[in-house]
Amino acid sequence: MNDRTPHQPQPAPRSASGLTPRPVPQPLALLLTPEGRALLHEVRDTDPARELAVATRLRREHPAELVSAALGQARLRQRAAAKFGAEDAGRMFFTPNGVEQSTRASVAAYRAGRLKELGVTSVADLCCGIGGDAIALARAGIRVLAVDRDPLTAATARANAEALGLAALIEVREADVTEVDTSGYDAVFVDPARRGGRGRVFDPEAYSPPLSWAITAARGAPRAALKIAPGIPHETVPGDAEAEWISDGGDVKEAVLWFGTGLPAAPSRPGPEADSGSGSDSDSEPDPGPGAVRATLLPGPRTLLSRGLPDPAVRPPGRYLYEPDGAVIRAHLVAEVAERLDGGLIDPTIAYVTADEHRPTPYATAYEITDRLPFNVKKLKALLRERQVGTLTVKKRGSAVEPEELRRKALPKPHGSASVTVFLTRVAGAPTMLLGHPVR
Repeated sequence: MNDRTPHQPQPAPRSASGLTPRPVPQPLALLLTPEGRALLHEVRDTDPARELAVATRLRREHPAELVSAALGQARLRQRAAAKFGAEDAGRMFFTPNGVEQSTRASVAAYRAGRLKELGVTSVADLCCGIGGDAIALARAGIRVLAVDRDPLTAATARANAEALGLAALIEVREADVTEVDTSGYDAVFVDPARRGGRGRVFDPEAYSPPLSWAITAARGAPRAALKIAPGIPHETVPGDAEAEWISDGGDVKEAVLWFGTGLPAAPSRPGPEADSGSGSDSDSEPDPGPGAVRATLLPGPRTLLSRGLPDPAVRPPGRYLYEPDGAVIRAHLVAEVAERLDGGLIDPTIAYVTADEHRPTPYATAYEITDRLPFNVKKLKALLRERQVGTLTVKKRGSAVEPEELRRKALPKPHGSASVTVFLTRVAGAPTMLLGHPVR
């Protein structure tokens, strides 16, 4: 340690349960001191390209360990702004895994709002990470027990609750979630770790804790929400759960298994109240209950509920092609969208809907199709040159061709100011190129 030791961390405050949290791990403890907070403010806008020069200058006045921690935290806050917004990210504390794995704030707020609508006033947040979901729950006026077994992660979650003024509603406990008594809470939220030493984990039983344990915990609570990977096979969804796939800005973010949504709203209990701002523009009953499948699109939210429709009929491409939102596709609700559009599929295995008329829908992006060609790079290249195309967008579904490779071969240089979207796909089993442009 450098001789210029920063101010010592203050004694740990007592938690809501009356237990004294364990000492805050370094280097987080350094950042929570007055010197650390001041240094964080000083380096908050540091350009990564200038970090070495900034670090060299700051080490003349501060301990090297503190300077390194502050600059590292500044980088994490800059990355986290995309998920949490610049204002919150600029006050919060992060770990590398926390930035990578935490829920986007808009998604967490939606989920918290739905729990609020169900009458939930207290939640046991198991595998809480750095506290992103706990923060959203607390802002919805819900009391939270946030649990994580990793000392640094739990300490970071506690620091974030304090930094955002939510410590009165969030109790953070460093513990093994499988040993926590949740019987005193209206609901359980579980976000199992889906990354291991070798990267992303796809087997739900390889989650930490395993999905089977999370389901058992959920069934033991009045209500529950389990965050899972959006690629989970539908056949693994329990029959007594509602499955919801959520996208934000067109990007699929997660799937959630809900338990207890078919129950009457929980009775109100005295406690902090807050406007959850979770009003939903929904195309379904608010809470259909066990066995239901839904896709929810943010912002909005807009929710599409499964009606158990058969697969749409296959038909030749019409004037319009619709690309369903990723949450709709993951939830297997393409048939519900096709029915709304009076459309069909261009191929029985491809999730593109075609129709003769344009009908605006939030659940799919519409394109007007101008050309249909068998897959042929030379013909496409000639057509782009003839039409003075300067911008080519390539989308694919059911094709082995890489979009960037086709873009490089078909449009090596711009020919003009026109723009075209080309879909590499199959029509009735044949490799096909459909050319068009988005409907504005």
